[in-house]
Amino acid sequence: MKKKTRGLHFWKNNGDDILLDADNLFWALGRRTGETGTFIPKRTLELYAKFKEALDEEIEDLRFGQELTAIYIDPTDKCNAACQYCYIPDDIKQRGASLGKNELDLILKKIAAHFRLEKRKQVIIFHAAEPLLVKDLLFEAISRYKNTFKFGIQTNGLLLEKEDVGFLIKNRVGIGISLDSASRDTNNRLRPSASDAFKKVSQVLEWFNGYAGLNVITTITKHNVNQLPGMVEYLHSKKVPCVLMNPVRLTQVKARALKPDEPAMTRSFIKAVDRAMELSKKTKHKLIIGNFTNTVLSIIAPAARRLMCDISPCGGGRCFFTVTATGDIVPCGEFIGIKGFTAGNIFKTSISQAMSSKPFKKIRERTVEKIKECADCKLRNMCGAPCPAELHSMGNMYQRSVFCEFYKSVIMHAFKMIKENKIGYLLRAASLENLKYRYNLCAER
Repeated sequence: MKKKTRGLHFWKNNGDDILLDADNLFWALGRRTGETGTFIPKRTLELYAKFKEALDEEIEDLRFGQELTAIYIDPTDKCNAACQYCYIPDDIKQRGASLGKNELDLILKKIAAHFRLEKRKQVIIFHAAEPLLVKDLLFEAISRYKNTFKFGIQTNGLLLEKEDVGFLIKNRVGIGISLDSASRDTNNRLRPSASDAFKKVSQVLEWFNGYAGLNVITTITKHNVNQLPGMVEYLHSKKVPCVLMNPVRLTQVKARALKPDEPAMTRSFIKAVDRAMELSKKTKHKLIIGNFTNTVLSIIAPAARRLMCDISPCGGGRCFFTVTATGDIVPCGEFIGIKGFTAGNIFKTSISQAMSSKPFKKIRERTVEKIKECADCKLRNMCGAPCPAELHSMGNMYQRSVFCEFYKSVIMHAFKMIKENKIGYLLRAASLENLKYRYNLCAER
């Protein structure tokens, strides 16, 4: 295994020299003299010395702190669609288990008791195959526990009606809706169902009418890889505030046939980022690409990141976990059906026991420093080499990410956007308001 780089190092990006400590993410734009020499302004070294210890501690806490930020509950194994890349094994969906009212109530009470001393509300996200197949169960739980938890729902949107949207907005429920393309044919090919999924979701987006708690999730496959800029234009026209454009996870064998060409995905994704930025700049409506925003934050405010898949170790079994429809506790949904990663059952196991279990510890022990290809990568603490479930299912979780070059290119593009002072079009307004400079070389010139 290569020894990882330590301290400040230069490397080139689009003609710029970036100075970075990969361990704590202190960075600055520097200059080289000649082929090998470097010139680092004295104030840069002074700032580095001043903040290094605090930044070291901040990254250590971000990576190895075990504070739970969300618990995913899968209330049913059933689904009303047949998405080609679904992460839930077919035999589990065919099993068709669902939580009953008393079971869900028990789970929520158990979570509430565990966090009874916390001042903040714990986040509960109803996920699954299709959670709205038990819509009445969920809406009743949201009504009863809205003062205890913050709720979110991830859905394909097929069962949402206008009055449901009103209920979700009234109760400030976060909502993630899956849509893979602005082309009806492409979307419905990837997400086949008994009804026209594209038409239904398009109507649902109009009902939400720019609701701040709305996110669209687009899974990038070989079928829609070149359609991402058009998807941005379509979602912007529907007043969607945020879209996540995620490469397909290859955890399930059938999903691997949908793997997009990596260079094509890189080009299309960056075009989509730039198009979203242009539209946000020219109009009154801002649309951000959430996973790119997270990349920007990994550079300018690492501890402010909200998505935990690109941190090493990842958030699974650390910042969040999933409770399945049968009560099993797994690090995240990608581990459903994978042997050896169940941390007990919520009806028999305490949350504390699950968090200290061997399966969860196994995920928390998976760090980039232990991955041969990542140990000396300057970007290791911006990327995190996701996803352990995906890589484990492909033979070894201690290998570099399937889409390593894509992540590198996206990080480089984020540096470019930061240099061009475009972050105002790439982050949510609330994020911008909450950011405060710890150090700013430009301000000291």
